[in-house]
Amino acid sequence: MRIAIYSRGIENNQQNDMQLLLQELKKYNIEPVFYQDFFNQIYSSVNINTSYSTFNSSDDLDKTIDCIISLGGDGTLLDTVTLIRDKEIPILGINYGRLGFLASIGKEDLHNAIKALVHQTYVLEKRTLIHLDASVPLFGEVPYAFNELTLHKKDSSSMIKIHTYLNGEFLNTYWADGLIVATPTGSTAYSLSCNGPVVFPDSGSFVITPVAPHNLNIRPIVVPDNNIISFEIEGRTDSFICALDGRRELVGKEIQLAVRKENFGINLVRLNENNFLQTLRNKLSWGLDKRN
Repeated sequence: MRIAIYSRGIENNQQNDMQLLLQELKKYNIEPVFYQDFFNQIYSSVNINTSYSTFNSSDDLDKTIDCIISLGGDGTLLDTVTLIRDKEIPILGINYGRLGFLASIGKEDLHNAIKALVHQTYVLEKRTLIHLDASVPLFGEVPYAFNELTLHKKDSSSMIKIHTYLNGEFLNTYWADGLIVATPTGSTAYSLSCNGPVVFPDSGSFVITPVAPHNLNIRPIVVPDNNIISFEIEGRTDSFICALDGRRELVGKEIQLAVRKENFGINLVRLNENNFLQTLRNKLSWGLDKRN
């Protein structure tokens, strides 16, 4: 069994956790394949007494990789999504960060997580992606997002007008700082902080959420994910920010943009003990009201 390991890096107080992971992998005769930059970071700080395989890009991940472990927070897991692309390699997110909606497995569950991988007692959750089509090439080989597409004004410039269409039919013009189109997975990310609804991961929908709208009667809307959502942008500046998850590009307002459901999805590894409702209760502190 071969498992790839990706991380942006670990803190000094997490070196023991990394050592524990290596011990667990060795216990089950699992061959780890490290992301090269991460391996270079930990080589001198973690007790490594054997040689390991490494990878540098998506091209280095083949069918021999049974799973990829993301060590970090949700941002690290979003990086992992851009690495595996359409290879259907399952992602196991170990939370070394803070909130951890996506990387929801705690460090204390590391033993159970590795054991579940070995004995295949885990659950695979299929998550949808959102794909960006544009009249000019944007975002290279990864024009898709796990959480959301965001169209946003630059810095402190004036608000922008975003004319929005569903399958070519006019929906609304958003006078706002920006607009978010989120996947169900992304409904608990940026969209949620802008008063968007929480949507179940398997709901087959997109959430359109304005950022600081000028009209107070404008609210988020949930639409089926078989829609193609297109945009026309107006504003006092010549360009605006287009972002896919944490990646962003400066785009001229004459550029035509549209989003749709991506042709492939992402497989998240979930332990049998965890589910979406439990994640909501734990991360949003639901049910902790003393009146319940």
